[in-house]
Amino acid sequence: MAIILKPENVAHLVFFVRGEKLMLDADLARLYGVTTGNLNKAVKRNQARFPEDFMFRLTDKETESLIFQSGRSKGRGGRRHRPYGFTEQGVAMLSSVLKSERAVQVNIAIMPHCGNP
Repeated sequence: MAIILKPENVAHLVFFVRGEKLMLDADLARLYGVTTGNLNKAVKRNQARFPEDFMFRLTDKETESLIFQSGRSKGRGGRRHRPYGFTEQGVAMLSSVLKSERAVQVNIAIMPHCGNP
């Protein structure tokens, strides 16, 4: 089954941090149909595939800035850790470590939004 993602539904999930376009682990997990924890576990099992220019943990200041920019609420019972941000290369690598047809289809749909400005 093909995944249909409208550009307007993906574009708001792309942020600029450290001069890079990136997507957050929780947003990617939702798109890929996995939990954020399982996505991050898959990344940890394949850590050599995710150097710093593919994925990095946001600082407290960057996290606060994204909450402000996106209008997201901190909410009760939210994350206990700062999110990971995935650059275009990191998003591409995710489809290979998640190893599912959905991951491939989502990756194809979001790639046009992840390229450098």
